[in-house]
Amino acid sequence: MRSMIVRRLEGPAALEPVERPDPVPGPTEVRIDVHACGCNFGDLLIVAGKYQLKPELPFAPGSEVCGVVRDVGAAVDAIRPGQRVFAVLPWGGYASVVAVEAARVVEIPEAMSFVEGAAFGVAYQSAHLALVDRGCLRQAETVLVHGAAGGVGLAAVEVAVALGGRVIATARGAGK
Repeated sequence: MRSMIVRRLEGPAALEPVERPDPVPGPTEVRIDVHACGCNFGDLLIVAGKYQLKPELPFAPGSEVCGVVRDVGAAVDAIRPGQRVFAVLPWGGYASVVAVEAARVVEIPEAMSFVEGAAFGVAYQSAHLALVDRGCLRQAETVLVHGAAGGVGLAAVEVAVALGGRVIATARGAGK
């Protein structure tokens, strides 16, 4: 499998492509052929050594992937080979194949692309948590979204509109 790894905590410039053996799923894991992976602010922090999680070097960053289940561990019964899924993992997603705990894997609908699925785990769940669980956004209310050009900001705009909210969005600079 192909993977992007970090051997030195020097930011994204330290990422290097490598070939590694495919991971073998454990009894409670799912092996996924990755079609798309997300890139979030946390991924930038983790490769610089500035994130709360500090994996041992070398490691592959990447906390969200989307793809097709290749196979499952012996104790997995809710997920089956061939399913289109996304998964959120602590790191390791910058790879063509991942093995991840089945509890972190969610089936995606046929209408969702792999790219959309790869962005769904972190950005959309963060936006939903902020707007619904913390902000208690209700239909016809107005919400101000700062940083609306970033992943979570863009997701927040979409989630707020889907909930019937009125959005005022800001971004740094005219280019955004």
